[in-house]
Amino acid sequence: MDEKTTAADVYYTISERKRAELKVKGSRFTATVFPAKSKGEALSKLDDIRKEFYDATHNCYAYRLGSKGLDFRAADDGEPSGSAGKPILFMLQKYDVSDALLVVTRYFGGVKLGVGGLSRAYSECAAMALELVEKIPVYRATSLRVICVYEDISIVKPIIERFGVDCKADYRDVAEFIVSVPLSAVDDCIRAVAAATNARAGTIII
Repeated sequence: MDEKTTAADVYYTISERKRAELKVKGSRFTATVFPAKSKGEALSKLDDIRKEFYDATHNCYAYRLGSKGLDFRAADDGEPSGSAGKPILFMLQKYDVSDALLVVTRYFGGVKLGVGGLSRAYSECAAMALELVEKIPVYRATSLRVICVYEDISIVKPIIERFGVDCKADYRDVAEFIVSVPLSAVDDCIRAVAAATNARAGTIII
């Protein structure tokens, strides 16, 4: 997070799929974590895991979606209630990642682990996979179109650079900037452009 953003403007997801494996008393646990931007994408990747590990005893999972991770689901897939899905979801919350699916596949090894043992195994394996991921920021931002005459570019550009996290410029009859501004700074950016140019520059939320 940089000085342009506040905690409300950014959340974290993962960059790519990672996998870790754990063996506990003969049972083999394989955790696979994926980036997933929607429920549909998460469930599609879950289906892929079920196909890959078609002969596994359980494919337990959890996903978190959205900027606050409030769209979530956890499933035990036949394990005792609360022994698998909730520990996996807890690890996603602990590592503070969203837009992510985490599946822990289990092959039963012949020795029952009990609810506590299962919870610890699923938590540990999930954490092992999350330790491998690269967390990347997702900015909650709004796109603004800022239009100004060429004489005002030297005034407008520093404002855009101060408030924006990304910017594209198009120079034609007038200068046009498409700038991505963190949600917390949108109103301040619009006011700053108007004040600095005596309202000559136009700013439109797109």
